[in-house]
Formats: sequence, C-alpha cells, structure tokens
Amino acid sequence: MSIPQSGGGPIERHEQLAEYLEAGCKPKADWRIGTEHEKFGYCRDTLKPLPYDGPRSIRAMLEGLRNRYGWAPVEEAGNIIGLEKDGANVSLEPGGQLELSGAPLETIHETCDEVNAHLREVQSVADEIGAGFIGLGAAPHWRHEDMPRMPKGRYKLMTDYMGRVGTHGTQMMYRTCTVQVNLDFSDEADMVKKMRVALALQPVATALFANSPFFEGKLNGHKSWRSRIWRDLDADRTGMLPFVFEEGFGFERYVDYALDVPMYFVYRDGTYIDALGQSFRDFLDGKLPALPGEVPTLSDWADHLTTIFPEARLKKFIEMRGADGGPWRRLCALPAFWVGLTYDADALDAAWDLAKGLDAETRQGLRVAASVDALQGEAGGVKLYDLAREAVAIAEAGLKARARPGAGGLIPDESHFLNALQESIASGQVPADELIAHYNGDWDGDVTRVFAEYSY
Repeated sequence: MSIPQSGGGPIERHEQLAEYLEAGCKPKADWRIGTEHEKFGYCRDTLKPLPYDGPRSIRAMLEGLRNRYGWAPVEEAGNIIGLEKDGANVSLEPGGQLELSGAPLETIHETCDEVNAHLREVQSVADEIGAGFIGLGAAPHWRHEDMPRMPKGRYKLMTDYMGRVGTHGTQMMYRTCTVQVNLDFSDEADMVKKMRVALALQPVATALFANSPFFEGKLNGHKSWRSRIWRDLDADRTGMLPFVFEEGFGFERYVDYALDVPMYFVYRDGTYIDALGQSFRDFLDGKLPALPGEVPTLSDWADHLTTIFPEARLKKFIEMRGADGGPWRRLCALPAFWVGLTYDADALDAAWDLAKGLDAETRQGLRVAASVDALQGEAGGVKLYDLAREAVAIAEAGLKARARPGAGGLIPDESHFLNALQESIASGQVPADELIAHYNGDWDGDVTRVFAEYSY
C-alpha cells in the first residue's frame, strides 16, 4: 500500500488532473523499472505471523534494518511504519507484510541486485530475532483473527470500508502478497497501447505467477486465491477496465473513471481524515463533507489514485498488478516479463497483435480462468498456455533487442531472467502446481510444511 503523497498546490483547473498523469511522460532514454514485492513474516517456532510490537516483531525488523543498514525511518503517530534509502522504501501492508518498493532503475540486472541485497538484509535481521519470511500469494493457514494490525491510519479506515462493499476486501489487505513492476511511457499514445497490453495480458501474468493454492490450512480450489480475492473486493475500484479499449481512451478518460471511484480519506497534518464513500468531484467543488469549503491539492489527487486497484493502474507510470508473490527467481522474472513486452517497440507491437483480438468477455473470462487453473485455463476458445507461450517468446525477443548487458558485459542482455517462466512453459506447471503436488504427496496434507521448504 502506498505512503502519503506530497507536493502540489490547490487544484484550480479540472485540466490539472489529467496534466498530473501526463507529467509522467518521459523520453525512452529516461524510462526506468520499479519493482515492488511483498512477503509474509512469521515466528519460526510457532509459525504465527509477526506482531507489530515486541522483541520478535515487525517493529524489531524495521529498527534492525534502520540501525544496521542505514535506512531512514518513516513514522506515523510515533510508530515506525517504514524506511527510506536511495530512492527505495520499505513499507508495511495491513497485516504486517513487508514490502520493498524498489528505486527506479535502468536494467533488470540492477533490479535483481536490489532484490537480492534486500532479502539478505531482511534475513540477517530476521535470523537474530527468530523470524522468517516467505513469498506466497496468500497466507497458507492463518485466519483473519490471527493477523496483527499495523498502526497506520489509512488501514484502519480501509478495514471498516472493505467490510461494507465486498466479500473479500479484508482478506486482500491482511492475507495476500504480490510482486509488481512500475513502468514508464513516452506520451499519451504510448500509455494507451501499454495499458491495453497490460490489461489484456494480465491474466497471463496471473497464470505464470500463480502461487496461492492454500488458504486457512487447505486447498482452496484455485491456483491463485489472491486473484480470486480481487474479483469480489470492491467493484468500484477493481477489475479489467473495459473502457481502456474504447476509442478515445487517454489521460482524460482515466481521470473521469478515477473521479467516480469513492474516496477513502484525506491526509492532513499527519492524520487520515475519514472521507469514506465521499466524492472527489464534490471535493473539487469545495463540498466534501469531510472538509467543508476546502478544495483538494495535487497531493490529494495523487493519494486518491493510490486507492484505485485495477489489474493495471495508471499514475505517472503504469503498475502491473496481476501476479502473486513468490520465490526470489520470480521476483526478477516479473519485471523481465513486462519490460520485455513493453520497452521495445517491436515487442510492444507484437504484444498488442497478440492481445487486440480478445474482447472484453474473453479478457474477463481469462482472468477468472487464470485464478482457477493457471496455465491450464481457457476462455472464449483461448488457452492461457498458448497465450503465455507466445507472450514469453515476445518478452524474450524484446529483452534481447534491448541488449542491456550485465555482469560487466559478460551477460549480453536481460533475457535469462525469464528462465523461470520458460521452465513453466516447458512443463505447463507454475509454482501453485508444485505446491499442490507436495500437499497431495510428501506433505500428507500439512500446508505448514511450506515454511520450511519455501522460505527465503
């Protein structure tokens, strides 16, 4: 979840809303890669989630990272809730999931180095306090009442609201993890094409990275339960955004959509003010019940955009949001997949050729099929395995065309970061399939075996 935004004066013209998004346009030479990943922390002896406070806790993890590795603390109401250093930040999800929001980097080589350095730092602190961390899309056996609550005002408001508008909102907040990548665009036309490719092929990412077949101690009937959760969370702010594929889509059309998403809060002087269900359109007119007579700032608009959760999200960059959290190889594979598809012009054209024939019903059907059956899913006569095979091949060609070397020039490009996905294409199996096989085989139905065998 995002931290409060800053900067920007009062919004005086409606056009400023689209101009804010348009300000993200960058020449190709300035495009960067920002990878984010979440992970569950737990007590090694009890396999319970880490509480916020205590000698073995989330607070202890943050303080250890601060003291040992020079991270600057982020505090709210006297509580340490995050860390910042060198353009990256460490933050907390509602149930204590630890998230690295990586710095904007030029290559996937740098991204993977960043991921590995972070996991080493986390492990060094965790080892000393008897904690562990694991990458999964959903908590394998914890129940809602087992989950701690992080001391962030934003989450207190969201928890209450989620219980009113959907059936799975608090499951998403407290018991899921993701890996995502944030990518740039050059202009409005480039944004439009990338958003369309991102949304149409997001089910492919969900299938390839499916890693949440367990929930509350047993198989849940889905290979990505995390994706299933998102389908019944809050219809006003989630989904596949069919309007993105309509003629005339651009920054202004996304603004219209965002303005119709009910608000969560307004952030003022370190405090989250309850604006649940209220209208940003009313806010623009100075008629927000939470702050009568006050008009929003650009930072309020930026905050509001972080409360929208479609499968691909537009801010000053595009967030690819469909993948489950997972093992370290896939933390590097996710940015490789999307960078390969979208950062080379020929690859982006090929990706759009692959996606443009999918209508809204098929796209939604593939989203459902990916959550249930991963690469074995299909909808509208389209098999996810075939779509994934072609998408990974396009991504590989795109990374080779980018030709960004690593290891001092010994590695010619970034395509080897796709190896984990190519193995899935070769076998037809994704992480969830492997976990299910263990559950039905050598684990004898004991999902807690996942901690010993799959932790970082």
